[in-house]
Amino acid sequence: MSTLDPRARLEALIAEHGVGYAALSRMLRRNDAYLQQFVRRGTPRVLAERDRALLAAYFRIDESELGGKPAPVMAAIRRLAVEASAGPGAMVDGAESRDDARTMLLDPRLLADLRLAPAHASMLTARGDSMVPTIADGDALVVDERDRTIGPRPAIFVVRHDGQLLVKRVSRQEDAIVVSSDNPAYPDIVTSDAVIIGRVVWLSRALR
Repeated sequence: MSTLDPRARLEALIAEHGVGYAALSRMLRRNDAYLQQFVRRGTPRVLAERDRALLAAYFRIDESELGGKPAPVMAAIRRLAVEASAGPGAMVDGAESRDDARTMLLDPRLLADLRLAPAHASMLTARGDSMVPTIADGDALVVDERDRTIGPRPAIFVVRHDGQLLVKRVSRQEDAIVVSSDNPAYPDIVTSDAVIIGRVVWLSRALR
Protein backbone atom coordinates (compact mmCIF):
# COMPACT_ATOMS: atom_id res chain seq x y z
CA MET A 1 0.00 0.00 0.00
CA SER A 2 1.26 3.47 -0.86
CA THR A 3 2.32 5.76 2.02
CA LEU A 4 0.78 8.73 0.20
CA ASP A 5 -2.37 10.26 1.66
CA PRO A 6 -4.96 9.52 -1.08
CA ARG A 7 -7.00 12.62 -0.19
CA ALA A 8 -4.00 14.94 -0.36
CA ARG A 9 -2.86 13.31 -3.59
CA LEU A 10 -6.28 13.67 -5.21
CA GLU A 11 -6.52 17.30 -4.09
CA ALA A 12 -3.11 18.01 -5.63
CA LEU A 13 -4.06 16.27 -8.90
CA ILE A 14 -7.29 18.24 -9.18
CA ALA A 15 -5.43 21.51 -8.64
CA GLU A 16 -2.66 20.51 -11.06
CA HIS A 17 -5.07 19.59 -13.85
CA GLY A 18 -7.47 22.46 -13.25
CA VAL A 19 -10.55 20.25 -13.16
CA GLY A 20 -13.47 20.73 -10.79
CA TYR A 21 -14.59 18.39 -8.04
CA ALA A 22 -18.16 18.40 -9.34
CA ALA A 23 -17.14 17.55 -12.92
CA LEU A 24 -15.01 14.64 -11.76
CA SER A 25 -17.80 13.41 -9.49
CA ARG A 26 -20.22 13.45 -12.42
CA MET A 27 -17.67 11.47 -14.48
CA LEU A 28 -17.91 8.82 -11.76
CA ARG A 29 -21.72 9.06 -11.92
CA ARG A 30 -21.79 10.34 -8.37
CA ASN A 31 -23.44 13.41 -6.90
CA ASP A 32 -21.58 16.68 -7.43
CA ALA A 33 -20.27 16.84 -3.85
CA TYR A 34 -18.92 13.27 -3.76
CA LEU A 35 -15.20 13.94 -4.28
CA GLN A 36 -15.15 17.19 -2.34
CA GLN A 37 -16.62 15.39 0.64
CA PHE A 38 -14.04 12.63 0.25
CA VAL A 39 -11.15 15.12 0.27
CA ARG A 40 -12.43 17.65 2.81
CA ARG A 41 -14.56 15.56 5.19
CA GLY A 42 -13.17 12.05 4.80
CA THR A 43 -16.49 10.67 3.56
CA PRO A 44 -16.38 8.04 2.17
CA ARG A 45 -13.39 6.75 4.13
CA VAL A 46 -11.94 5.08 1.02
CA LEU A 47 -12.78 5.39 -2.65
CA ALA A 48 -14.73 2.56 -4.24
CA GLU A 49 -12.55 0.34 -6.42
CA ARG A 50 -14.36 1.40 -9.59
CA ASP A 51 -14.05 5.10 -8.75
CA ARG A 52 -10.36 4.74 -7.94
CA ALA A 53 -9.70 2.92 -11.24
CA LEU A 54 -11.50 5.60 -13.27
CA LEU A 55 -9.66 8.44 -11.53
CA ALA A 56 -6.30 6.71 -11.94
CA ALA A 57 -6.99 6.25 -15.66
CA TYR A 58 -8.10 9.87 -16.00
CA PHE A 59 -4.97 11.25 -14.31
CA ARG A 60 -2.72 8.50 -15.76
CA ILE A 61 -1.32 7.44 -12.43
CA ASP A 62 -1.01 4.16 -10.55
CA GLU A 63 -4.02 3.31 -8.40
CA SER A 64 -1.72 3.02 -5.38
CA GLU A 65 -1.51 6.84 -5.33
CA LEU A 66 -5.21 6.93 -4.52
CA GLY A 67 -5.16 4.19 -1.89
CA GLY A 68 -5.17 1.06 -4.06
CA LYS A 69 -2.69 -1.75 -4.26
CA PRO A 70 0.44 -1.04 -6.31
CA ALA A 71 0.61 -2.61 -9.75
CA PRO A 72 2.58 -5.88 -9.71
CA VAL A 73 6.15 -5.88 -10.93
CA MET A 74 6.14 -7.62 -14.30
CA ALA A 75 7.99 -10.90 -14.70
CA ALA A 76 10.53 -11.30 -17.52
CA ILE A 77 10.58 -14.53 -19.52
CA ARG A 78 12.65 -15.45 -22.55
CA ARG A 79 11.13 -14.61 -25.93
CA LEU A 80 12.81 -16.96 -28.36
CA ALA A 81 14.10 -15.56 -31.62
CA VAL A 82 12.42 -18.38 -33.58
CA GLU A 83 8.93 -19.22 -34.75
CA ALA A 84 7.30 -22.60 -34.21
CA SER A 85 5.52 -23.80 -37.29
CA ALA A 86 1.85 -24.62 -37.08
CA GLY A 87 2.16 -25.47 -40.77
CA PRO A 88 4.43 -27.64 -42.90
CA GLY A 89 7.51 -26.94 -40.77
CA ALA A 90 10.16 -24.27 -40.19
CA MET A 91 13.89 -24.96 -40.35
CA VAL A 92 15.83 -24.18 -37.18
CA ASP A 93 19.44 -24.40 -36.07
CA GLY A 94 19.03 -24.96 -32.33
CA ALA A 95 18.21 -21.29 -31.77
CA GLU A 96 15.45 -22.21 -29.35
CA SER A 97 18.06 -22.81 -26.64
CA ARG A 98 20.29 -19.80 -27.19
CA ASP A 99 20.90 -17.33 -24.37
CA ASP A 100 20.65 -14.24 -26.60
CA ALA A 101 16.86 -14.40 -26.86
CA ARG A 102 14.88 -11.30 -26.09
CA THR A 103 12.65 -10.99 -23.03
CA MET A 104 8.88 -10.66 -22.73
CA LEU A 105 7.15 -9.12 -19.72
CA LEU A 106 4.15 -10.95 -18.28
CA ASP A 107 1.95 -10.35 -15.27
CA PRO A 108 3.39 -12.54 -12.49
CA ARG A 109 -0.17 -13.42 -11.47
CA LEU A 110 -0.63 -15.15 -14.82
CA LEU A 111 2.53 -17.19 -14.28
CA ALA A 112 1.35 -18.05 -10.77
CA ASP A 113 -1.98 -19.27 -12.18
CA LEU A 114 -0.01 -21.42 -14.63
CA ARG A 115 2.20 -22.66 -11.77
CA LEU A 116 5.16 -21.61 -13.86
CA ALA A 117 8.36 -19.88 -12.71
CA PRO A 118 9.89 -17.28 -15.09
CA ALA A 119 13.11 -19.30 -15.30
CA HIS A 120 11.20 -22.24 -16.76
CA ALA A 121 9.08 -20.26 -19.22
CA SER A 122 9.64 -19.06 -22.74
CA MET A 123 7.51 -17.43 -25.42
CA LEU A 124 7.53 -17.81 -29.19
CA THR A 125 5.25 -17.19 -32.17
CA ALA A 126 3.27 -19.80 -34.11
CA ARG A 127 3.19 -19.65 -37.90
CA GLY A 128 0.87 -21.53 -40.25
CA ASP A 129 -2.60 -23.07 -40.14
CA SER A 130 -2.08 -26.71 -39.19
CA MET A 131 -3.33 -26.15 -35.62
CA VAL A 132 -6.41 -24.11 -36.56
CA PRO A 133 -8.79 -23.53 -34.84
CA THR A 134 -6.87 -24.07 -31.59
CA ILE A 135 -3.78 -22.07 -32.58
CA ALA A 136 -3.81 -19.46 -35.34
CA ASP A 137 -1.02 -17.91 -37.37
CA GLY A 138 0.67 -15.21 -35.28
CA ASP A 139 -0.41 -16.47 -31.87
CA ALA A 140 2.15 -15.94 -29.10
CA LEU A 141 2.69 -19.13 -27.11
CA VAL A 142 3.96 -19.52 -23.55
CA VAL A 143 5.89 -22.77 -23.14
CA ASP A 144 6.61 -24.65 -19.92
CA GLU A 145 10.10 -25.99 -20.59
CA ARG A 146 9.96 -28.29 -17.55
CA ASP A 147 7.04 -30.28 -18.95
CA ARG A 148 8.46 -32.60 -21.60
CA THR A 149 6.64 -35.79 -20.67
CA ILE A 150 4.39 -37.18 -23.37
CA GLY A 151 1.75 -39.80 -22.70
CA PRO A 152 -0.99 -41.65 -24.58
CA ARG A 153 -3.32 -38.63 -24.49
CA PRO A 154 -2.31 -35.93 -27.01
CA ALA A 155 -1.17 -32.58 -25.58
CA ILE A 156 0.20 -29.50 -27.33
CA PHE A 157 3.98 -29.27 -27.31
CA VAL A 158 6.71 -27.41 -29.14
CA VAL A 159 8.84 -30.13 -30.69
CA ARG A 160 11.93 -30.28 -32.90
CA HIS A 161 11.78 -32.92 -35.60
CA ASP A 162 13.88 -33.47 -38.70
CA GLY A 163 15.40 -29.97 -38.50
CA GLN A 164 12.01 -28.34 -38.03
CA LEU A 165 10.47 -26.61 -35.02
CA LEU A 166 6.78 -27.48 -34.75
CA VAL A 167 3.85 -26.77 -32.45
CA LYS A 168 1.60 -29.83 -32.55
CA ARG A 169 -0.40 -32.29 -30.52
CA VAL A 170 2.01 -34.98 -29.40
CA SER A 171 1.30 -38.39 -27.92
CA ARG A 172 3.12 -41.67 -27.36
CA GLN A 173 1.79 -44.81 -28.98
CA GLU A 174 3.79 -47.88 -27.98
CA ASP A 175 7.39 -47.18 -29.06
CA ALA A 176 6.53 -44.30 -31.40
CA ILE A 177 5.76 -40.60 -31.00
CA VAL A 178 2.75 -39.33 -32.94
CA VAL A 179 2.85 -35.67 -33.96
CA SER A 180 -0.57 -34.56 -35.15
CA SER A 181 -2.37 -31.40 -36.27
CA ASP A 182 -5.82 -30.08 -35.43
CA ASN A 183 -6.34 -29.19 -39.09
CA PRO A 184 -7.30 -32.48 -40.81
CA ALA A 185 -5.58 -31.36 -44.01
CA TYR A 186 -2.21 -32.17 -42.41
CA PRO A 187 -1.19 -35.82 -41.97
CA ASP A 188 0.22 -37.25 -38.77
CA ILE A 189 3.94 -37.69 -38.30
CA VAL A 190 4.99 -40.94 -36.65
CA THR A 191 8.57 -40.83 -35.41
CA SER A 192 10.97 -42.05 -32.75
CA ASP A 193 13.44 -39.16 -32.66
CA ALA A 194 11.40 -36.02 -31.89
CA VAL A 195 12.91 -33.68 -29.28
CA ILE A 196 10.37 -32.10 -26.92
CA ILE A 197 11.10 -28.43 -26.14
CA GLY A 198 8.19 -27.92 -23.76
CA ARG A 199 4.45 -27.92 -23.35
CA VAL A 200 2.30 -25.02 -24.54
CA VAL A 201 0.36 -23.75 -21.51
CA TRP A 202 -1.05 -20.41 -22.69
CA LEU A 203 -1.51 -18.36 -25.85
CA SER A 204 -2.17 -14.72 -26.68
CA ARG A 205 -4.06 -13.74 -29.81
CA ALA A 206 -4.41 -10.33 -31.41
CA LEU A 207 -7.90 -9.48 -32.69
CA ARG A 208 -7.48 -7.98 -36.15
